Amino acid sequence: MASPCNVLMLYPLFSAESFWSFGESCKVMGVKRPAAPLGLITVAAMLPESWTVRLIDCNTQSFSDEDLAWADVVFTGGMLPQQSDTLRLIELCRAAGKPVVVGGPDPTSSPHIYERADFRVLGEAEGVIDEFIAAWESGARSGVFTAPKFQADVTKTPVPRFDLLKFEDYLYIGVQYSRGCPFTCEFCDIIELYGRVPRTKTTEQMFVELETLYKMGYRGHLDFVDDNFIGNKKSLRQFLPQLAEWQRVHGYPFELSTEASVNLADDPELLELMGAANFFGIFVGIESPDPATLVAMRKKQNTRRNIAESIHKIYAAGILVTAGFIVGFDNEKVSMAEAMIDFIEEAAIPVAMVGLLYALPNTQLTRRLEREGRLHSGHDVAPTIGADQCTAGINFDPVRPLRDILTDYKRVLEHIYSPAAYARRVDRLMTLLDRSRQRHELAEGDIRARLGAMETVHRVVTALPEARGPLWQTFMNCAKRDTSSARIAVQMIAAYAHLGPFSRKVIEAIDTRLAALDDEPVIPAATIDVTAAPHLA
Repeated sequence: MASPCNVLMLYPLFSAESFWSFGESCKVMGVKRPAAPLGLITVAAMLPESWTVRLIDCNTQSFSDEDLAWADVVFTGGMLPQQSDTLRLIELCRAAGKPVVVGGPDPTSSPHIYERADFRVLGEAEGVIDEFIAAWESGARSGVFTAPKFQADVTKTPVPRFDLLKFEDYLYIGVQYSRGCPFTCEFCDIIELYGRVPRTKTTEQMFVELETLYKMGYRGHLDFVDDNFIGNKKSLRQFLPQLAEWQRVHGYPFELSTEASVNLADDPELLELMGAANFFGIFVGIESPDPATLVAMRKKQNTRRNIAESIHKIYAAGILVTAGFIVGFDNEKVSMAEAMIDFIEEAAIPVAMVGLLYALPNTQLTRRLEREGRLHSGHDVAPTIGADQCTAGINFDPVRPLRDILTDYKRVLEHIYSPAAYARRVDRLMTLLDRSRQRHELAEGDIRARLGAMETVHRVVTALPEARGPLWQTFMNCAKRDTSSARIAVQMIAAYAHLGPFSRKVIEAIDTRLAALDDEPVIPAATIDVTAAPHLA
């Protein structure tokens, strides 16, 4: 039996706004953040029962000296955009004489950055947390514990401590079905962290998690945070029909979303099953509309297809698509901005997360750029002031002139997030979205039902008068056509409360970078040694 221990879990601040932060949209909807900290509450469930856990999400509330005084040990850590605040928390804990344990994706990828933490628990917690607990119990007050790579048995992962969350603070709650992705995209760190063989929880496990949330009274948007939900199709085909039945029996308490690769469109059966289980949205990494660029980045699953048609097949199953795009790949053509704009318009993707290429720590891309002598020093140190992948990307010497990349990026953002273009894409999306399989009404108690459609649109256009005409027109068009889809249009309009102003902030930051380039000597592209870059041949 472990001795009692007070654990303070601090989920660090995201240091800057990003396309993912949705700050203004959260305000419109009356919540504080989009997503709850699933990683920490999963780790909390792995700790001894005699340990008392207190969770504070620094993005939704502050913690006091009293919280710190109560703690015997502090757990923290997270992703790259949380790096600077994690380091701040480590110093705060050290000053208070509290041992601090750090873990998560960024400490695992860049452990050297977190040397000031007393304990570093690296890799997947299931494979290493018991070692840490044993060391702590035996009196150790520092150490590094590294899990064997890709070995964690997720069928033994406990039910996350959902009781530590304040549901009302979040737009949605996350659950995880699988880890890992079978693909080999050069820029991605998922396969480095979790491997290429997707490991799935059992169906029984998932239902225990869903029942836990259901009995706690949670209703609404539930996100499967999987890196690629369809990575293990065989398991998924067994799970989805039972998930659809569970939803039906329980009165459809959850509206589901996830992340998946675009080859989902090739599988009508899976699309049908996801629609029946009440999936309403997925995130798809498209990255570039150019096949040569896709081949060079090793995202071959996006080639040999008309991607816009694939997106429309997903829409036909009643599932809306949010997509990721990246500017700054070596193989990009001079006209890439127009090609990307044309694609986003043709595919009718309202929420397009467009970022500059960022060489993440411990990826194939970063290793290649290092070999080629193109990686900037401090590439793994997160920018601390008002910067993210949108404004601080290209942390290496690009093949194309940086000015051209930044100008193209600015051009894409200016177009796709102009009020008229955004509203047109929402309008067109609604003509393509067939939600006949999905539940049309929100479950009673869903946080999104608190605010009526008209009131939501009114709040957005009051904050953004320049968008009033296009957004109202789109809402009216959708309401006349199909009331069941109008609710989805309203969600897209609420998203614009963040996306519109944020895109303009990014454009201003890019203008600042462009102005700074005017003061620098131009290095001719010819000085980059292309012989060291065989992938360009």
